[in-house]
Amino acid sequence: MQTETMLTDMTIRLLNPTEEDYPYNLLLLADPSREALADYLPRGDVFTCVSQGHTVGVYVLLHTRPFTAEIVNIAVAEAHQRQGIGTRLIQHAIATARMQGFKTLEIGTGNCGASQLMLYQRCGFTITSVDHDFFRLHYPERIMENGMECRHMVRLRMTLL
Repeated sequence: MQTETMLTDMTIRLLNPTEEDYPYNLLLLADPSREALADYLPRGDVFTCVSQGHTVGVYVLLHTRPFTAEIVNIAVAEAHQRQGIGTRLIQHAIATARMQGFKTLEIGTGNCGASQLMLYQRCGFTITSVDHDFFRLHYPERIMENGMECRHMVRLRMTLL
């Protein structure tokens, strides 16, 4: 398993939850439900991106089905967004999933996340489906993004060769 990669002044590494706390401040940027986080964090591999001693990014890779993994959470601290960190985290997730023998990598985002949809497609994912009313069904409070209610989960997939 790939556990550490240097990125100029950044390091992406596998978090050890028995020794370190989850970076909830970042995880909650991508998923506002502590209940959902409590469900998938213990089952997934949590990778953090550290720069100058500060955690600036995170993603969670989860084995979901045979030969399939999903990036179930990915976030970059607001002060560090639009600097290529999200792309680097996705590239790391792709390499890690390949190394772990997965054939398919999936990711999902809300229907209002235009910048996320563009990022994921630039990284090689293609839109495969929409889970209608996903956020209304699974989240107790409305999620607002870009001035709109986030209702649907847009699902994307990549075949790992």
